[in-house]
Amino acid sequence: MNILTIDAGTTNTRTLLWRAGAVVAQAQLETGVRNTAIDGHNGALKQALRDTIASVLASAGIAPSDVDLALASGMITSPMGVREVPHLPAPAGLAQLAQGMQAVDLPDVLAQPLWLIPGVRNQHGAVGLHNVEAMDMMRGEETEVVALLERLQLRGAATLIMPGSHTKLISVDEQRRILGCSTTIAGELLQAITQHTLIKQSVDGGFAQTLVPKMLLAGAAAAQKTGLARACFSVRTLGQFSAIECNERANFLMGAVLSGDLLALRNSTAIQMRPDTPLVITGKPMLRQALGLLIEEHGFFYGKRIIVDDQQQANLAGHGALLIAAARGLISPQETV
Repeated sequence: MNILTIDAGTTNTRTLLWRAGAVVAQAQLETGVRNTAIDGHNGALKQALRDTIASVLASAGIAPSDVDLALASGMITSPMGVREVPHLPAPAGLAQLAQGMQAVDLPDVLAQPLWLIPGVRNQHGAVGLHNVEAMDMMRGEETEVVALLERLQLRGAATLIMPGSHTKLISVDEQRRILGCSTTIAGELLQAITQHTLIKQSVDGGFAQTLVPKMLLAGAAAAQKTGLARACFSVRTLGQFSAIECNERANFLMGAVLSGDLLALRNSTAIQMRPDTPLVITGKPMLRQALGLLIEEHGFFYGKRIIVDDQQQANLAGHGALLIAAARGLISPQETV
């Protein structure tokens, strides 16, 4: 079978062509639902879908009519995507996600129906100041979680840490169901501070290139003691009055920002983790290393830690979509491996 999987988020659209569980071709464009918010319509998103689909089909040497199934996850299922699919309430796992899939016809994008995978929200009613911290939601990460748990063959409850533009802290149970999540904007915040504040000059507008544990931990400690805003200004002070190098200053800043993720991990009522809960850490190598070190040095966490490698987290969204489609009965299990 020729199967398309589409991961369309806020800023990027990525399309993969799969055959017998292997990626045959892939294409990506820096277009997402952010463009819908800016333009007031989803024309740019649809064009990105058409372009990435055309690219992978051309690379594989097949015609549009040769596509047997098309699957999509991420912000494409939001009101700013191509069709809103309501979040599923937690707990939600493979069976619930499969049952919640919806097919939508997009004749101006592709001939086949596009199967949309729903996101997941924490199960709460009306939200107010009394319970807002316990409420959260995801679109796209649920599909990655399905694939990651399968690849790791994880048994038992765990908390997944998935940093990126946003950091998702996701609690799963022994049945591999998502129990809830907590989100921070650590990645966006680090980028904004690095490139759009006075601190830009102190880090040359760039991020840490190699990990310097001493500086990372010092930045985290500073933010915990006097707050993020003060710790950030200390980066400028270090640049003007010390011999500490640029990469070290960038480590200090990264530690200050990521320390907020540890606060959320420890205290968020949205995930309610215990100190002995196993932790699974994904993301880019620098963020994986940094978060692993911060957690190791933090006195609260003493559960097992699994730091995922590049191979284990490759094409998670697409693989997860295949597993969910198989659970729905749209494809055979052989198409997922």
